[in-house]
Amino acid sequence: METLSTIAGQPLAVAPSIPMDYDHVHCTRHCAATGRELQPGETFYSTLTAEGAKLVRRDFSADTWQGPPEGVVGWWKSHRPATDGQRLQWAPNDVMLDLLEQLADNPVHADMRYVLALLLIRRRVCRLEETEQDEQHQETLLLFCPRRETDFRVSVAMPSEERIQEIQEELARLLFAA
Repeated sequence: METLSTIAGQPLAVAPSIPMDYDHVHCTRHCAATGRELQPGETFYSTLTAEGAKLVRRDFSADTWQGPPEGVVGWWKSHRPATDGQRLQWAPNDVMLDLLEQLADNPVHADMRYVLALLLIRRRVCRLEETEQDEQHQETLLLFCPRRETDFRVSVAMPSEERIQEIQEELARLLFAA
């Protein structure tokens, strides 16, 4: 089980104070609006919608996307990997943890550190223990890494629309290997 929470209407949004358990939901590979199969390399949008006690994922081709439907729990932009036979691999977990530590000293990259922390939680390298909120209402994630028996404090720093693409490209450059 993974934990997902959102801040209404923001992609990659996580509001740790509202946890929600869900089974991992994979890409459907089909557009929910048209039923057409999403092609390798194609950009698409995904939504999660609460239906009773379940979260349902729906994928939409970029040409049918009209923004997140009313009542979605979360949404994000993605692309279907090309099928060139060569699959990208994540860097080892220790490399990602080292980067998380290095970014702690650089407030300019607080939003990238936050996204990396979410990735480490998703990959189950770190565990979200709790969140804190200071007098200025700034949330901080308190993570525990069993691998290193280390605690991490990560400020919640939601990236702007412009920064999301930059962060994705930078993390891909730093953390993916063919």
